[in-house]
Amino acid sequence: MKLLSVNVGHPRPNPWKGLRATGIDKRPVDGPVAVRVPGPKGAGEVGLAGDRAYDVKHHGGVDQAVYAYAREDLDGWESELGRPLANGVFGENLTTLGVDVNGALVGERWRLGPEVVLEVSCPRIPCGTFQGWLERDGWIKRFTRAALPGAYLRVVTPGVIESGAPVEILDRPDHDVSVALVFRAVTLEPELLPRLLAARALPDEVLETARGRTA
Repeated sequence: MKLLSVNVGHPRPNPWKGLRATGIDKRPVDGPVAVRVPGPKGAGEVGLAGDRAYDVKHHGGVDQAVYAYAREDLDGWESELGRPLANGVFGENLTTLGVDVNGALVGERWRLGPEVVLEVSCPRIPCGTFQGWLERDGWIKRFTRAALPGAYLRVVTPGVIESGAPVEILDRPDHDVSVALVFRAVTLEPELLPRLLAARALPDEVLETARGRTA
């Protein structure tokens, strides 16, 4: 298991949401990249130096510090979409190889290289920017049906990472709430929401939604 690339955003206009910019255009970085704990959501801070979020209502902050997507899933989308997909094109900070990103459990911790430790927090939810960036009508529905969302991670231990670094799973919690299960529960299968309460490492807003289902 390893990082194929570490990707940082290049700001560009965002006509799809009427915002001045988007950071979805992520591109691989040569050399080391600093990983830090961002401030709370609302300021646009994220976990990688040189990157930021521009839709501050929905992106950035502690629970969405770093976004990971598996190269294997990008390869699958290449076949379905009939076009090459470079590392970072889904807006991911980390393109992984050999890591079961969607099967990762909420609260699972990864060590990347010798220093950095990240914790799986929640799935990515697709938005209009993602659809517009890929220039695919109906992309949100298509991506949602596939339930291969990739994972947001918190920064537990800051440090420096770079492409080629090994990824090691340090700890897995004692529940079965995976990234893919959370995604299915909050999108197309709300009957699954009560199961999410076993994963206390979920962001507060997701746990509140799950509690509302059981009330």
